[in-house]
Amino acid sequence: MAVAVLLAALGPAALAPLSAMAQTTETPATLTAQPPPASPQAFGLEVRSSDEGIRDYLTQHLDLQRYRSLSDLDETELARLLRDADVQARELLGTLGFFKPTLSWSQDKSGSTGNLGLVRVDVDPGPAARVSEVQWQWLGDVADDPQARAQLQAIEQQWTLPAGETFSQNAWSRAKNQALRQLLAERYPWGRILHSLALVDEPSNQVRLWLTLESGPAVRLGALQISGADKYGATQVERLARLPVGQVYRQNDLLEAQQRLVTSGFYDSVFVSLDAEGNPAQAPVKVELKESLRQKWVLGLGVRSDSGARVSAEHTHHSVPGLHWRSVSKLSVDKDLQSASLDLLAPPDASLWRWNTSAKFDREKLFDVSLQSQRWRAGRTQLGERVDRSYFAQYDSARLQGDLQLQRESISANYGWTWRNFDSLPFPSRGLGVGVELGSGVTLGDQREPYVRWLVKGLGLVPLGTSLGRLAVRAEIGSVVSRDTSNLPATQLFWTGGDNSVRGYAPNSIGVSEADGITAPGRYLAAGSLEWQRPIRIKGQATDWESAVFVDAGAVANDTGQLQPQIGYGVGARWRSPVGPVRMDLAYAQVLRKLRLHLSVGFTF
Repeated sequence: MAVAVLLAALGPAALAPLSAMAQTTETPATLTAQPPPASPQAFGLEVRSSDEGIRDYLTQHLDLQRYRSLSDLDETELARLLRDADVQARELLGTLGFFKPTLSWSQDKSGSTGNLGLVRVDVDPGPAARVSEVQWQWLGDVADDPQARAQLQAIEQQWTLPAGETFSQNAWSRAKNQALRQLLAERYPWGRILHSLALVDEPSNQVRLWLTLESGPAVRLGALQISGADKYGATQVERLARLPVGQVYRQNDLLEAQQRLVTSGFYDSVFVSLDAEGNPAQAPVKVELKESLRQKWVLGLGVRSDSGARVSAEHTHHSVPGLHWRSVSKLSVDKDLQSASLDLLAPPDASLWRWNTSAKFDREKLFDVSLQSQRWRAGRTQLGERVDRSYFAQYDSARLQGDLQLQRESISANYGWTWRNFDSLPFPSRGLGVGVELGSGVTLGDQREPYVRWLVKGLGLVPLGTSLGRLAVRAEIGSVVSRDTSNLPATQLFWTGGDNSVRGYAPNSIGVSEADGITAPGRYLAAGSLEWQRPIRIKGQATDWESAVFVDAGAVANDTGQLQPQIGYGVGARWRSPVGPVRMDLAYAQVLRKLRLHLSVGFTF
């Protein structure tokens, strides 16, 4: 007959410290205090097992460890402790899913380990128990609502401890917690685990699982209860939150609303939550805000790996008088780049579209050429959690090498679309991003030449496993379609090279080589990168650092047949800093045969 044993929720026994009796001895006064002699051990303890994890687990959690320092322990007391230790070891192994272990205790007095010798336990855990059956019981609205059927089925299908899987107490707890999180994530924020049971059949070494989940009532969103919206008004909060009355509760909707409010820049802190005491038919949503100052100055001093020290200043006004748009003015100066810009952004409408206009002026020393440029833009933009869209008219002007005759101008209509599906920002470990830029315009001046410009870029993060990290695959391709590009501003053509393209080369140093030795921009661009990012562990513990090995390639030409990739490769480190990802790369440029250090901060796609 099978013997059924109810598995209690066993955890590692607490290791309570023992109070040591103080011994006082008189010593002559000396200039240097001598440390007291170490207390002799009563016995040593060694756990032996072919499974390293089991060996370390028992060594850490056996209560027997804390009695080793009792020097007055005798054989009788040790025998009693070993009986208790055998019971505890079996209980600990049970939490790992081993219910039929073989334990062999021995005592070796031949060595010098304590008065009672070395206590050794040889552990054969035996076969791991497996789940034979999982039985579900659903109570509350989820059991009867046809609209919740898909959610219920998803919870059961994604259960992480199905029949046939190895059982352990930790796996059992994780599976229950995940099922509860899935229930709480949609419709049922007040759901709970009403009952759970793991029944072990020792003769067959199998475990039967029972789980009862009570959903409570289905919840729909009610009106927003906004607090702290004094300067910028409640209407803007409602538009950014996008939580209509009557919508089915989804935890992710509240998190996304909170993120939209935070990233808008108008609020220093935001907390969005469901009123637990509200009517489930229309539960109020509380939005607690701390608004940003109406004006803010940010002064910065930094270092770029390519151009040395940099000084910057930024001024933000969240509600320009008379216009009530947000303005952001920036100024930055280093030895290679002097830049000034002004951005004006309107409050969002009901669909989160915003009018915007901007002006930017740059004076930049590129690899072997100087470029002065300006850009004026006006249009609309919509920023979302996964998709950004924008359309705008743009005027470009650029002059190379300080020669006024090389001034080039154009006007264009443009559309931009970006899609992101990463698991966690700003530190993603998997996901995909795609960006598309499309523009059509005409050059200005005596000869007006129409053109079309397009650019497609992508980034994919492919996980390889917890210890192996991930692969980062990046690609970028673009071209300018025109009969003649000689009158097109340089900013509408392509260069590549630098931190975020082909490492090992200076920014915008890869282009078209002219007869006079200048590297000019070209009409075709192709670039790509493959990088292996692997976590750095110390004594088996994860850290905030990762190593990286990469190879980059990029080419620019005025003819597709002349696209000759220039390659850079190297090693680097990644740090999960409080301000975002920090990248440090040492790259070797194959063509130049030189090493170059690259530093950058942040994740942007």
